[in-house]
Amino acid sequence: MSLGKKIRIGFDGFGRINRFITRGAAQRNDSKLPSRNDALKHGLDGLGSAGSKSFRALAAIGAGVSGLLSFATIAYSDEAEHGLECPSYPWPHEGILSSYDHASIRRGHQVYQQVCASCHSMSLISYRDLVGVAYTEEETKAMAAEIEVVDGPNDEGEMFTRPGKLSDRFPQPYANEAAARFANGGAYPPDLSLITKARHNGQNYVFALLTGYRDPPAGVSIREGLHYNPYFPGGAIAMPKMLNDGAVEYEDGIPATEAQMGKDVVSFLSWAAEPEMEERKLMGFKWIFVLSLALLQAAYYRRLRWSVLKSRKLVLDVVN
Repeated sequence: MSLGKKIRIGFDGFGRINRFITRGAAQRNDSKLPSRNDALKHGLDGLGSAGSKSFRALAAIGAGVSGLLSFATIAYSDEAEHGLECPSYPWPHEGILSSYDHASIRRGHQVYQQVCASCHSMSLISYRDLVGVAYTEEETKAMAAEIEVVDGPNDEGEMFTRPGKLSDRFPQPYANEAAARFANGGAYPPDLSLITKARHNGQNYVFALLTGYRDPPAGVSIREGLHYNPYFPGGAIAMPKMLNDGAVEYEDGIPATEAQMGKDVVSFLSWAAEPEMEERKLMGFKWIFVLSLALLQAAYYRRLRWSVLKSRKLVLDVVN
């Protein structure tokens, strides 16, 4: 059931409660006892009015409590359907003039290669994209040469394999989607090239998902082959916990804790989804600086041009 339908059901319930309260108050007003004289009648009318007001106040409080419980139930069911809200983390490249942590990007690529690449592809990233970002050109060429790429056809019309080049894209872990689903119990591992842009609150979501595996709480059963993760929609995910302390050995000697690997791989995926971010921020700063100079020049020219006209005095000779 969608969130909008649940809210409509809640408002319909509020309408029914309101009609019930109005009907009850009308019946109480109509059922007043007859009086023998005017004084007794006015006294009973005042007592009935006070009782009606008290009844309405209690009914309003009950309706409010019921509404809060209804919205709490809706929020709980929405959380179960769409996943737990991700916390917000202070990513170092989120500032207006902040840049990527390139050492973290290099470590994140290492985590991707050794942990993620066996299931997830990055079909939009080429080896040459890593040059000057995380590796030198020589390092990237040596890395690309480690893979075998099917190329061709040759002069004889046959396909052949060759060592990878800088222009080649990252290798695919599976030949097609059917093979990927068969190897992962029916689940299809998504491509990670734009994953931080394709998910709501992408960077925080990916980090929370990678580090958010828990034992299922009491009353929650997870079927065989799935794993409990409160940040995943539905709470059951086919991917097991992949980031464990010491899963990789960093080249720079930084301890490979679960949180460190999660931070590094998210930095790498953020760069992969938005490699032009640093250039865009630098260009924006240049344009702001140039436009600021143009604004100062325009203000000075306006003052210079109009100061004579604004400071002149008009003298009226009424005699002649």
